[in-house]
Amino acid sequence: MKLNKQIAYVGCLGMIGIITTEFGIIGILPQIALYYKITIDKAAYLLSAFALVIACTGPFITLLLSSGFDRKKIMLTTIFIFLFSTVVSAFSPPFWLLMIVRMLPAFLQPVYIATAISAAVASGKKSEENQLMGIVLGGIALAMVTTVPFATYLSSLFSWQSSFYVQTIVSAVALIAIFKIMPSRDVPEKKSYGSQIKILKDSSFILSTAMNFFMIASWFSTYSYFADYLGRTRKLDMATVSYMLLLFGVVGVFSNWLSGKMLTKSITKTVAFFLSGTVIIPLILMYSGDNIWITIIVIIIWGFFYAPCFLNASAYMISAAPKSLEFANSLATSFGNLGVFLGTAAGGWIISHSTINNIPWAGMFFGFLALIMVAWRSILEKSKRKLMIIDL
Repeated sequence: MKLNKQIAYVGCLGMIGIITTEFGIIGILPQIALYYKITIDKAAYLLSAFALVIACTGPFITLLLSSGFDRKKIMLTTIFIFLFSTVVSAFSPPFWLLMIVRMLPAFLQPVYIATAISAAVASGKKSEENQLMGIVLGGIALAMVTTVPFATYLSSLFSWQSSFYVQTIVSAVALIAIFKIMPSRDVPEKKSYGSQIKILKDSSFILSTAMNFFMIASWFSTYSYFADYLGRTRKLDMATVSYMLLLFGVVGVFSNWLSGKMLTKSITKTVAFFLSGTVIIPLILMYSGDNIWITIIVIIIWGFFYAPCFLNASAYMISAAPKSLEFANSLATSFGNLGVFLGTAAGGWIISHSTINNIPWAGMFFGFLALIMVAWRSILEKSKRKLMIIDL
């Protein structure tokens, strides 16, 4: 196996640990709400607070640590903090302490993602960039098909703390793999802050960032309440919800692979295609009824369109800032998590003021905004190309 593939797969394994910790909470929110005697929207703070920390601190910490520091040490430190967080969480501490230890690893999550992607990409050819990035970010889809549903299933058999046991094991395995396989003294060249920050003046990059923000908000306005939504609207028990999460993830592995292939041909068309799901899925969810077989079909379609969202967001933003890979990736992660926060908050607000049945409409609204950003950037770039031709 080539070295670049090894580095990419190690980064992928770390991603599985990170995503299991961040999104493994989704399947057990109803149990946590019951245990701590709080409402489901308050329990969702465990997800939204994690995302908000990433959104607020990610770019700044990434600017400080993404260049000039040993990549292996950064990745080891990040996964160790994730491991510490899950161990403490497994002891079911008071809710305020659970919130704090959940937020701790969020400070370094964007740094890990940016570092893992840049390490994989740096070891390969230019033509392999999207493929190697797809392997690293494929950890998201793999977590959705393996550890996240498995953790939810165990919690349905035993207790919600079981989910954190799974998260602990996955983080420990990732820590060992990074220590054993990642090359030491892999220190990227130090880049000036100014050379990276200047991408914030680029209108195409700004529109790409806005697309990422609205797209993730669209998906997570409903997905954050996946277990509670299926339980209330489709009358499914926790064990069945875990099977639905598994199915969701299985389809996601395929669509993530497909998206990686499509991105090599056209980034804009690929992003627009999968974005269309943010409009299609809410309509299907609202009018599909609660028949179990129809629900299975809905989950398949939902998982297909949702899974590549993080890969597509990163590729779309990097395409507007190819010379600032790490910083662009950190902004993709930060604004994506800001979208998680907004989507979760919007869904929670609808639940507390209306009914959980209505949360897909929020997803459709944010999805339309994301599609507008894609169209706007395309029009802007066509205008720029025409002006360049005229100048020539």
